[in-house]
Amino acid sequence: MSTTDTGTETEPESTGTETAAWSTDPYADALRAGRGPLFLRRTDGWLLPLDVERWCARADAADLSALHRCEGAVLDIGCGPGRLVAALAARGRRALGVDVSEAAVERTLRLGGTALRRSVFDPLPGEGRWGTVLLMDGNIGIGGDPAGLLRRVGGLLAHGGLIIAETAPVDIDERVRVRVDDGRHPPPGATGSPFPWARLGTPALLRYGRALGWYPVDQWEAAGRPFVALRRSTARVTRQSAEHANSAAVTSSQRARDPSDDRAAYGS
Repeated sequence: MSTTDTGTETEPESTGTETAAWSTDPYADALRAGRGPLFLRRTDGWLLPLDVERWCARADAADLSALHRCEGAVLDIGCGPGRLVAALAARGRRALGVDVSEAAVERTLRLGGTALRRSVFDPLPGEGRWGTVLLMDGNIGIGGDPAGLLRRVGGLLAHGGLIIAETAPVDIDERVRVRVDDGRHPPPGATGSPFPWARLGTPALLRYGRALGWYPVDQWEAAGRPFVALRRSTARVTRQSAEHANSAAVTSSQRARDPSDDRAAYGS
């Protein structure tokens, strides 16, 4: 499929319209009800179904296949109704979700997780100290600029930190403008302004990653959902050099596990 709205050499477009779109009634209503229908509607009318029922359920086996690979403190970008943050918290893992939707944050908190209503492009707690960043449920598409999002995530992670991303189950590299739609409101409807979004299959994500110095450390599929774990290529060389020199430097996961000033961010 052809790619539109490229702009990958610039920072992602302002998230103001995206924040407003995910705060509109169709999305909030779907999360509060725990079910759809809910879609992203492209400007040409094509609808991408959103799996609200799965998002609002407990973490399933495919989710757990990703969570088992997490290292250190975990930041879930676009956490939605919070099933992943809650699953990590239940296992004693330090985790924080961020989402632009008030309804999503409220539901995450009710599940016993910790979350902030914030965009990934806003200032976030613990920048540069997270052990793992999750980009699940298509959230590699946030901002419509995968390269810009990967650069931002690189600034959030500790040295040697891990990105775990879920990709589209097809070979695609698409950037479009979409609206949140419940299928009952003809466009433009009361569904907010269009905002930029991207859909990436694994080959496209690996291309963007390689261009920015990320290499895949794991690729797998569970329940038809493909996942990729990425780490910066320079991190491995640096860690190996430090080990050979018997450096006293702590590993990235250790540093992310005990961030010195994140206590307020976790509500403690």
